[in-house]
Amino acid sequence: MQQMQQRLPVAVLGATGMVGQRFIELLQGHPWFELVALAASDVHGGRPYGEVARWRLGGSMPEQVARLPVLPCRPEALPEIKIAFSALPAEVAGEVEAAFARAGVAVFSNAKSYRMEPDVPLLVPEVNAEHALAIQQQRKRRGWSGCIVTNPNCSATPLVMALKPLQQAFGLRKVLVTTLQAISGAGYPGLPSYDILDNAIPFISGEEPKVESETLKMLGEWREEEGFNWAPLVVSAHCNRIATREGHLECVSVELERQASPEEVISAWEHFLPEPQRLQLPSAPLPPLIYRSEEDRPQTLHDRDAGRGMAVTLGRLRPCPVLSYKFVALAHNTIRGAAGGSLLNAELCVRKGLL
Repeated sequence: MQQMQQRLPVAVLGATGMVGQRFIELLQGHPWFELVALAASDVHGGRPYGEVARWRLGGSMPEQVARLPVLPCRPEALPEIKIAFSALPAEVAGEVEAAFARAGVAVFSNAKSYRMEPDVPLLVPEVNAEHALAIQQQRKRRGWSGCIVTNPNCSATPLVMALKPLQQAFGLRKVLVTTLQAISGAGYPGLPSYDILDNAIPFISGEEPKVESETLKMLGEWREEEGFNWAPLVVSAHCNRIATREGHLECVSVELERQASPEEVISAWEHFLPEPQRLQLPSAPLPPLIYRSEEDRPQTLHDRDAGRGMAVTLGRLRPCPVLSYKFVALAHNTIRGAAGGSLLNAELCVRKGLL
């Protein structure tokens, strides 16, 4: 499966934005998927991508991408597409993504529109790969041949990846997380420089409820008869915007159900080998979790690109005088927390024969 005989044709919706460009970057040379179409606002009128988009990532815009026309975000404008990676803003994503799903396209979305729906997987493959089976119920309930699969808020992703091995090994009761989130999480152009330079902003609209609820859905169970059963634990989040460009750093405290030594906790992280890694999916980082023993790591600048931006880096594990343990987690928000996460979701669904 590492190299398919014929790659699946895919499109990027919302291709001109930051996450759209991450999708384009990550799809270059992908062994399973071939990027054949780009879609965005109707105002671009089919002009070449190189004319309507300013490349904001490192390096140069791929030449073959620069020549692709920017088409409207409508299924009839993108025939023969099997998979659509959506970087659309939430205010338009709901209607557009549903239209593609009705047309038989598998949509892998970064938007919040469908995350908490009772028949839509909210997926981090290392954490809840079995939730992908909800696609089957979604198709039956909604009467469409395609599907929608979402990935979570970009700060919920590293949190649940850090928590899953602890939940499996020791059980979880309570989680307290304080996030220090990069400005790229607000998209481009993000915040005015006068607001964020020399500053930290202790408010991101809607962020804390999303982290709290999405974590419970992902750490819960999927049962065909009952649907999603949320995890029976308490999550409290403080979310802050800080003046880093990329990478979300999180300070986490957890209360475990049973006692564990620091060595046991670190071992649970270091020996974590979930389904994407066992299946050797192309975008799955190995290892998925990296523990740094230095007293001042992880650091955003030095560790956000670990595992090609797909791994979560952990460190500073120590006893918590209020709960059981506290530690620091870090992930790249526009790769692991956005485009790369959706790409891995699609790989999982293809590998499991759900598309």
